[in-house]
Amino acid sequence: MKLKKILKWFYPGMLVKRWVFLLLIGILFLGTGLGGLRGLENPPQIVKDFERIFLSEALKTRPVVMLIFLLGVICIALGLQRLLKSIYSLFAPQEKRDLVDVVYEKRQLRRGPRIVGIGGGYGLSSLLKGIKEYTSNLSAIVTMADSGGSSGRLREDFAMPPPGDIRNCLVALADTEPLMEDLFQHRFKGPSELKGHSFGNLFITAMSEVTKNFASAVRASSKILAIRGQVLPSTLSDVSLQAKMKDGRIVKGEAAIPEAEGEIEEIFLAPSDAPSNPETLKAIKEAEIIIIGPGSLYTSVMPNLLTKGMIETIENSKAIKIYVCNVMTQAGETDNYSASDHIEAIYKHTKSKFLDYVLVNTSHAPLELAKKYEEEKAFPVKVDEEKLKKLGVKVVKANFMSTRDYLRHEPDKLARAIMRIFMEVKGRGE
Repeated sequence: MKLKKILKWFYPGMLVKRWVFLLLIGILFLGTGLGGLRGLENPPQIVKDFERIFLSEALKTRPVVMLIFLLGVICIALGLQRLLKSIYSLFAPQEKRDLVDVVYEKRQLRRGPRIVGIGGGYGLSSLLKGIKEYTSNLSAIVTMADSGGSSGRLREDFAMPPPGDIRNCLVALADTEPLMEDLFQHRFKGPSELKGHSFGNLFITAMSEVTKNFASAVRASSKILAIRGQVLPSTLSDVSLQAKMKDGRIVKGEAAIPEAEGEIEEIFLAPSDAPSNPETLKAIKEAEIIIIGPGSLYTSVMPNLLTKGMIETIENSKAIKIYVCNVMTQAGETDNYSASDHIEAIYKHTKSKFLDYVLVNTSHAPLELAKKYEEEKAFPVKVDEEKLKKLGVKVVKANFMSTRDYLRHEPDKLARAIMRIFMEVKGRGE
């Protein structure tokens, strides 16, 4: 039976025989060359036969033997490379990357630091796009409090957690064709009930019904998109985000909070004792770096920190804890907030001063984009360095802003800064 399986490799159309044959030729050439160069007295019989058939005594000179040796090396290298590529193409026919890039990603990136990113929305997905180039040991912990748009509709219709932020993170970590990414982010248009829904949200919803479990649906979607790392819901409970405004009003629902046109006094989950997803706590315990943000402070970042067991696990972790402050304020959430106001809000809600570093942007937005944001009542976050230092965090200032279409963090710049912090701390042996 085993022999039959081995012989199957040599069936017609397998695109293997030619490269195996080239490898064998290379080994013969290499053996003959080594024998001639080193003057072996008793070379293998197959090498003796090869010399007798193909090499006359007149050709057994050092230059010819050297040439045969080099031909052997070339044949072995070429045969091995083509054989591996032929086999690899069967398992990943859609890939258009070189084999060496895939091997690097699968092997080298596995040695990268264990990193946890906590947040939601476009902020967390921007972070992941940069960090995934340094490590595949990534865990994205995503808020489950989203109640607006396509996610809100699906959540209400199917009694399931919101898939939108999960989808964004899956796409950010995807290691597949751009067409697949475009498909998952595609939103339906036209006068139908599908209008406004993204294909990715519908896919995760369908997968939830097939697997009978939202967490299993996320894992299955991760495999399909071949993501680097893992995406984890912060809680598996059905939670609602609520806010107490400074004027005494209680606003219910994540989507309604920024539209309430008031100043937020306190944010909380209902139920208040919603437990953290055990997988997220495990990822945090094993992490070497924990990154909070970027993203909407009250509606994307904070809901993750309020699940039961989350902040205690972060406090007890020996990981480097970094907060990535937003580059712009957000109307209805962080109006007039400075960088220190963001951290003070986190400390107030978690009752813990757990952060080690804060990353703040010091670059200026192009005038045209700045005016566009001003119309939406969004302004650059003021960097009040002295207040930040008094809060016990180390301040890392740099140009982190992307100004292509929106004023967001540039993934590459953000990732490089985080990795520099990690290497410096690791170098000090802390």
